[in-house]
Amino acid sequence: MQARSLCAQEAETESIRFLVGTQSLRAENQVHFIDFDDENSIIKKTIFRHRDGEIWNMSASTFDSSLFTTCFNKTSYTSNESLESPLSDELSFFNIVTIAFNTEAPALDKSPSVGICEDRLICWDLNTASSSAKVTNSKNMEGRSHSKTISGRWNPHHNCQQVATAVDTAVKGWDLRTMSQVYQIESAHSQLVRDLDFNPNKQYYLATCGDDCRIKFWDTRNLGQPLKILSEHSHWVWSVRFNRFHDQLVLTSSSDSRVVLNSVVSLSSEPYGHLVDNDDDEGNNEEREGGDEDSLKEESQEPLKDGVIATYEEHEDSVYAADWSSADPWTFASLSYDGRLVINHVPRSEKYKILL
Repeated sequence: MQARSLCAQEAETESIRFLVGTQSLRAENQVHFIDFDDENSIIKKTIFRHRDGEIWNMSASTFDSSLFTTCFNKTSYTSNESLESPLSDELSFFNIVTIAFNTEAPALDKSPSVGICEDRLICWDLNTASSSAKVTNSKNMEGRSHSKTISGRWNPHHNCQQVATAVDTAVKGWDLRTMSQVYQIESAHSQLVRDLDFNPNKQYYLATCGDDCRIKFWDTRNLGQPLKILSEHSHWVWSVRFNRFHDQLVLTSSSDSRVVLNSVVSLSSEPYGHLVDNDDDEGNNEEREGGDEDSLKEESQEPLKDGVIATYEEHEDSVYAADWSSADPWTFASLSYDGRLVINHVPRSEKYKILL
């Protein structure tokens, strides 16, 4: 079955879990709950019916592992029977592109969230206890050109009071306290901006990707030129994600059917060109098992550098989404339009370079 929506179960920190949403006009859609047993390389799948329609986007709560959202289009199979979704009637009259959850701990049973719509921002308090959504603020974002918002992300910095949206070829930053625009990157890409993500450890750094086949890194304090440009894909780039634990690791996916893992240590919180002490490195290597200890030891002494770590070509169709596990910093998943989900790991040699 066709699919394009993937997200990690953000609030789950013990098990590697992902959510996948299908996109079919001719069949009943589903949400697949994926539980990956890394030790035994076993994938367990639980399927829920999603009769509301084809799923275009999914988001998981950052604090409640049982809470996630779907953004969908209704189809001929749409029914009132589906997943437990008591908030759907509250939100159904907005053209929502994605829903972002606040990364700060919520008060009591309330989960602050932002609905990023085609033409507006809507702030909600999602009350899981009473199964209600209260609109706390809203802002019409429609400009003169009537451009529609394509995607958006919550900024984990600045007291979690900002979001950024991708609008046509531009990127706009918004302060949720005043619902006003605080910055704008005009012509961030020469074609549509498809996705964006904030560096979780460096508060002003932002990554964007788009139909110009490029990934760009920005400092929101100085938007004249991007800090760095990557051109590893040959077609539209649909997703970009920082690793929340090791922010030099950047994951991208594209319509060229490839997933690329990059090291961008020069813009990360990791000291650039850092070398570990030989004594410490030897002590750590003594604890390792296996026949390639010497080679891994030599590689781990090399300074971390910018560049492509690995290119993954297991997909045969456009890869619309890729995301990092919230439980394991070395595991990530990617999803292509033909419904193939692939779970991969950061290469062991790169892992040791970072850790040792």
